[in-house]
Amino acid sequence: MSGFAAEERSSGETKYKGVRRRRWGKWVSEIRVPGSQERLWLGSYSTPEAAAIAHDLAFYCLRRPSSLIALNFPSMLPPYVSPNMSPKSIQRAASDAGMAVDAAHMIRQETRATENVMSVDMGVETEPWDNEHHSSCGSWEKQGEPLSISVDDYLYF
Repeated sequence: MSGFAAEERSSGETKYKGVRRRRWGKWVSEIRVPGSQERLWLGSYSTPEAAAIAHDLAFYCLRRPSSLIALNFPSMLPPYVSPNMSPKSIQRAASDAGMAVDAAHMIRQETRATENVMSVDMGVETEPWDNEHHSSCGSWEKQGEPLSISVDDYLYF
């Protein structure tokens, strides 16, 4: 095991199924197509959650597990995912789903940065975003102000 992987596990970071971290910090995901040696590249993301969502969608489409326990975020699967999709369509849908999660993360960061600047300019103290709080439904929230993004908004079939 590489030193980075050992450092990652010892630091207490969550390890999602089908996700790994590059040395430079990006999170990536890929999956093997059943019955072949082919791998589908699912993308490179700025958050491990985005890579995990991409992997979940591809895993579900390719393997149609009888139980959703094998998924990282079982409740975030879009209801219209089809087992009859081609590997390229699955790759595109998974990538789009991961990018949607990364987009939500970036919006949250920008909003937090804007609030911090405004609070400094106005001398008002604001509550920070809770970076650790996210539900399996794809929403993050600041006390009373939910920021929701649907994976369905970014999937094109």
